[in-house]
Amino acid sequence: MKKILFALFLVLAISVLLSADIYIKSNVHTDAFAMMGQNQPAKDEITELWLGSNKMANISGDKIMILDMSKNVMFIVNPKEKSYIEAALPLDMSKLVPKEMAPMLAMMKMTMKVTPNGQTKKISNWNCNGYDVDMSMSMMQMKMKVWATTNVPFDWKAFSKMYANIAKMQFMDENSIAEMDKINGYQIASEMTMNMMGADMKVTTQVSEITQKAAPAGAYSVPAGFTKKDTLSLQDLRGGQ
Repeated sequence: MKKILFALFLVLAISVLLSADIYIKSNVHTDAFAMMGQNQPAKDEITELWLGSNKMANISGDKIMILDMSKNVMFIVNPKEKSYIEAALPLDMSKLVPKEMAPMLAMMKMTMKVTPNGQTKKISNWNCNGYDVDMSMSMMQMKMKVWATTNVPFDWKAFSKMYANIAKMQFMDENSIAEMDKINGYQIASEMTMNMMGADMKVTTQVSEITQKAAPAGAYSVPAGFTKKDTLSLQDLRGGQ
């Protein structure tokens, strides 16, 4: 009898584990900087990521991006405005912005170069490899050091394919996304320095938690009562700031 009960418990535990989603929490710190005569204080934020079966929810600042790969659809949610955009995949940014903003898209296109630097580092429980990333967009130059690991409890390659749709929201083209694919594994930490309009900025990001657990109800859906919009506003693109 005890053996039967143990077997039933084991089957139940395994089924719960297999059905669980992945939760990833990261800490993002932006150093203080000055731009156009305005001083911006240092800022700390938390980003959250839920990964399910062919689904993803990325919560960053005042913007939520939800992907449902089984339906080939992406939702860009602005909680402050209680509004959202529904976009078909693959994502075409030219269809999501007002017509007057369309000519600006070419100027906002990001170019990228990824180079493995041969360095290794242990961050928390993760053994990571280092990469140097050079990026440029219009009047902005960026350099980033990335630490990535393959030792994560999910299919990081499948995640990268899903995340490519969010990368397009950051104005990365197919060439830049191909460069990002050179990073072998999931990014555990990064340090980005940039110069924008003469101002030097620094942003550091580090994963603090990767947990396998059930996602909260509604994690992969637009909240009830939110208004559907046809195009993105500048506030949507900036994350509601």
